[in-house]
Amino acid sequence: MNHLSKSTLVLISIVLAGCANENAKQRDYHTSGNREADQRAEQRVAQAEQIRGDGDKGGKKTDGNAQTSLFERIGGQKSVQLLVSDFVDRAIADPRVNFERKGITKGGVLGIGDKPAEWKPTKENVAVVKKHIVQFLTLAMGGPAIYDGLEMKSSHAGMKITNAEFDACVGDMKASLDAMKVPTTEQKEVLAILESTRAQIVEQR
Repeated sequence: MNHLSKSTLVLISIVLAGCANENAKQRDYHTSGNREADQRAEQRVAQAEQIRGDGDKGGKKTDGNAQTSLFERIGGQKSVQLLVSDFVDRAIADPRVNFERKGITKGGVLGIGDKPAEWKPTKENVAVVKKHIVQFLTLAMGGPAIYDGLEMKSSHAGMKITNAEFDACVGDMKASLDAMKVPTTEQKEVLAILESTRAQIVEQR
């Protein structure tokens, strides 16, 4: 497992926990399958709406939506690609996320033999990140099941990702969803998928 592959999964795997949840497709509300994650997503959207003074724009479903995948409702492959591109650019530029893992070391014992966990945002590296996030989100949203990345939990081991960094990452996704004018219901579903992976990614609580 090379350094690039591990670093690439800092963000791409945040949607993994929602990927295999087939039962979610049959629910009236496509949840992440994790009650706490769903609640956190609801709170995130409600807080943003309260700050802006908005009502629930798009929070109610029609009967047809119960049988339509999130992937289709969000606009299909092109929309997912645009969302991911905006999200990754935001997250890399956000110092609160520390996507590059600056100052973080992993491995070693008692400070001896530690190796930098830093990742470089080269054009090639960023392209790989975006590709894998698109694959994960597409699968998690009920689209075509294609993913050639690595397993999530072990890939993040030792990267010392904090709750605050994860929160910032979710916030960047919320900003990207807003920028694309994604309706409230679909925003909650996307954020819930991200939130459902918190326990497998965050190490420093």
